[in-house]
Amino acid sequence: MGRISGAFGVKGWVKLQPFTAAPESLIAYSHWWISAESLWQEHRIEAAQVQANAVVAKIVGCDDRDAASLYRGRDVAVSRGAFPEAGDNEYYWADLIGLTVANLQGVELGRVSEVIETGANDVLVVQGERERLIPFTEEAVKHVDVAKGVIRVDWQADY
Repeated sequence: MGRISGAFGVKGWVKLQPFTAAPESLIAYSHWWISAESLWQEHRIEAAQVQANAVVAKIVGCDDRDAASLYRGRDVAVSRGAFPEAGDNEYYWADLIGLTVANLQGVELGRVSEVIETGANDVLVVQGERERLIPFTEEAVKHVDVAKGVIRVDWQADY
């Protein structure tokens, strides 16, 4: 959901560069998962607010600038179970990663390895026998079944 860019002030607050389209969505969560080398640790957030395009937050137990500086460069995530339910025909990118992509003719094109935001529309990066970039639009994506792990697309195998 973001990366801590450094300390903010002298009372243990950190500044976070969000990866989300709406930075204010992060302040709704009282617990963040923060990376620590190869591990993730859950931390309770005492307070948070949006400042310009960033988020500043006070992590419980982080009480001075030196302690806050130790979080610099760490990634921040929120438990998937804490997300609000997606609306009809809305999907979290995290739910699309790993889904099998097949075209309308039944040819499996690969699996979604990532989703890219381009401005005009999101793009599925599909890894198979080769990489394909498929726009996540109504014209190209005909059906998403997260439970079955499949995305059906109107996309020719030779595209």
